[in-house]
Amino acid sequence: MSEAGETRPVWSADVADVLTALRSVSDAMDRMYGGMKDDMAMNMTDLAALRMLIIREQRGQPVSPHDLARHLRISTASTTKLIDRLTEAGHVVRLPHPTDRRSRLIALTDHSRSSFFTHFRESLAAMSSVAQQYPPEELKVITGFLLKVAAAIDPEE
Repeated sequence: MSEAGETRPVWSADVADVLTALRSVSDAMDRMYGGMKDDMAMNMTDLAALRMLIIREQRGQPVSPHDLARHLRISTASTTKLIDRLTEAGHVVRLPHPTDRRSRLIALTDHSRSSFFTHFRESLAAMSSVAQQYPPEELKVITGFLLKVAAAIDPEE
């Protein structure tokens, strides 16, 4: 039941179907990452940090502790503890910044990268199989749509 004065948005059936499908994907991703979190004895923030590092690595973008803090929306003190924990567990390393002697970059270890892809191998293969059913021009539209949805949900990222 809705609160007094609260109005629910009205969408076309097609838009409602897309939003329902996005919720289904989000739920499936949560379950997939939840399994990895349990297997690797990590909390959700640790796992979110590793996911961010994987994505940025694939884009060729370095990650500083500040980038990590901003992405996860946690304090610098919490970020330091997070990086210490992930370093101790062998998931990340601190590297010198190539242009700023005072700064550090955070990078995945080979072990962490391997664990991540080993855990998600089947899911990645299944998602790739679905994507391969579409021609390149449709995949461009789908990619554009998903990136716009991500930016709408999280404009800071």
